[in-house]
Formats: sequence, C-alpha cells, structure tokens
Amino acid sequence: MERLLVFLALLCGGHAERQDLSDSVFTFPLATGTSYVKLTANVTQPIAAMTVCLRFHSELTRGQSLFSLATPNSPNALWLYKPSVGVYRVYVRATSLDIGGQPDTTDEWNSVCWTWDSASGLTAVWVNGKRSARKVLKRGVTVSGAPSIVLGQDQDTYGGGFQEGESFVGDITDVHVWDSVISPCEIRFYMEGNAFAHGNIINWKDLQYTPTGTVHVEKSDFDKLSCY
Repeated sequence: MERLLVFLALLCGGHAERQDLSDSVFTFPLATGTSYVKLTANVTQPIAAMTVCLRFHSELTRGQSLFSLATPNSPNALWLYKPSVGVYRVYVRATSLDIGGQPDTTDEWNSVCWTWDSASGLTAVWVNGKRSARKVLKRGVTVSGAPSIVLGQDQDTYGGGFQEGESFVGDITDVHVWDSVISPCEIRFYMEGNAFAHGNIINWKDLQYTPTGTVHVEKSDFDKLSCY
C-alpha cells in the first residue's frame, strides 16, 4: 500500500511545473485558506533524518506556517511553524517543541534551517547564522508514506484542512530539503548565500511545484552576502 501511495504521489506531481527558481520567490500577498504551493518530493524511503532550509520575508507577527510535510497517517509529520516573532515551533509526527530566542525580524529577509535526527532525537533551528540550543524530539521514529509538501499553509489533513489564520503572508525562497542533517559549515554557506550542496529531497534550482490560489512567482530581492 505504501508503494502505491508513493507511486500515486509521483504520478500526480507529473503535472507540476519544473523550473530553476534561483532568482525567484513565491509571493503570498493575501491571508487566505486557499493559497499555497505544493512541492513534489524525491522521497523513496522513510525519512530518519532531515534538514529544511528556506528564506522568508514577512511583516506579520501572528502565527504562520512556513513548511508542512504530511503523510497519510500523520498530517503534521514534519511541520515548521512560526507562532510569534523570535519563536519557531517544530513538529515531528504530531509532537511539537517550541524553540525560542531566535534573532529574526519582521519585514526583512530571514534565513532559517531546521535539523532533526531520529537516531539521537536531536533537533535545532538556525536563524540568520545562529543556532539554537539542541533539544530532543521524537527519538527513534521515522516518517514514512507518500509525502504531501506544502508551503504557505498548515495541513490539518493530508493535502488539505487549511486555515486562513495559519496562512503565510509574504515571500518564500531558496527552499531546500535533505534526508540528512547537513554540516554546520553547509548551513553557514546557505545562510550567507554562498555555494552549498543542494537539497536531495527538495532542490530550489530544480523545483517541481504546483501553485494554487493567489500565489505569484516574482523576481527575488534577497541580498546574497559575500564569503569572507
């Protein structure tokens, strides 16, 4: 059954656009329960470790969803949520953990990476080059089943169940996902806009995606920093 679900997910993703979005952003200009971007993932086995990196620009101070990966058995299998300024809430198979004290800002670009390793349970959030304290979340579990990956909304059900109050408003760019915890050096290269190894699950330079609702692909204005 699991193989069938993976096949169906890949089949449905066959109609998605595929592009190099290196110089582009997804713009979500309105708070709605119907606007989101679905990403087609390269996943062939259960996820036992991962890194999610993205950049966002938003002036909202309320809670909003940045990245949502659902499976048929777990709507909040891997979910990166921002409940307020300076706080990130991470979910692994519906168990959450708040990680606060992060140096993010409103109405400016923020670069965020979230790491998690099942073997140790260790998880951390990097924001604008600074790492949070490592904490333990869902040790010894894996995320399996055909993934539904969405930007800009939270999946309360597999591929749906969106709420306007959790919607993202602003710009999202440079989304990469790996099936491993990448090194601190690679995370710093990403944060600074330097060359890094692209995600093997989601790769912004070779992205297969389907926008729905009021979502626009616009030119990026993220100011990439130099490597010192």
